[in-house]
This record gives sequence, C-alpha cells and structure tokens, in this order.
Amino acid sequence: MRYVMMMRASAGSEAWEQPSEQSLNEMTQVMAEMAEKGVLLAGEGLLPSSEGFRLVPDGGKARVVDGPFTETKELIAGFCLIEVASREEAQEWAERCFAADHGNTAGIELRRVATAEDFGDNFTPEARAREENTMAVLDARRSED
Repeated sequence: MRYVMMMRASAGSEAWEQPSEQSLNEMTQVMAEMAEKGVLLAGEGLLPSSEGFRLVPDGGKARVVDGPFTETKELIAGFCLIEVASREEAQEWAERCFAADHGNTAGIELRRVATAEDFGDNFTPEARAREENTMAVLDARRSED
C-alpha cells in the first residue's frame, strides 16, 4: 500500500527559515534509508506558500488565488510518497521523519493512496485502461532517467 506523508508547514517554514544542519543531516539519512529499502517512491520539500497559488471554484470556473496563505496549519511544507506493507510501517517511517525534523514542521499527516478497487464500479474498464497506459508512460519515462 502507498501513503503520502505530508509534512505540515510551520511559521518558520513559511518564512523560509532554513532547517538546521543537524535536521538536514538526519532527514537525509532517513530518506536515504527509505530509498535503500525500496520504501521511498518520491519526496521533496516545498517552497513557502508565498511562491504558490490555488485554484478555487468560482461560479463553476476555476479562479486563481496567489499565495501567501494565512492558515499555516493547513499548508504543506514537504511530502514523501512511500510504499509499505501496513499502516503501522507507514507510521514508523513518519515517526522517524518527525524526530529527524526537530520541530521544523507542525506535524505530519499520512493519507493512503487510493487504488482502483477503492472506486468500485465507477472506475470503468475504459478508465482503468487509460490509467494503466498512463502508468506505463510514467514508468518508461522513469527508466529513461
């Protein structure tokens, strides 16, 4: 099963205060171990919301709202996409990331990535085929890198 591990923004990360050398060293060690064990599929830190934008519904259309955004507790400072055998394993990795981060984030949220089975009959054979083709294209692109 795959999980997205979202590191919550803090006032410091939103002000682009750099993590300590210790935090960067410890976090890169945890990320390297996840990669070596085949758990880490992707992971990146994000720039502050002042560099971002949102699309919000407005009369049936999308309206662009530029950052920064005021509700820091609702913002994401970074993410990892991991593949693990259980919820408990996902939690173990998240706890290691949390400890390595030394308070630079306001917490970590984990969400399981939906699979085709989660969508039931609404995920038609045609939609499944398109998704399989899309994943094949992505896999081919990754193997070129």
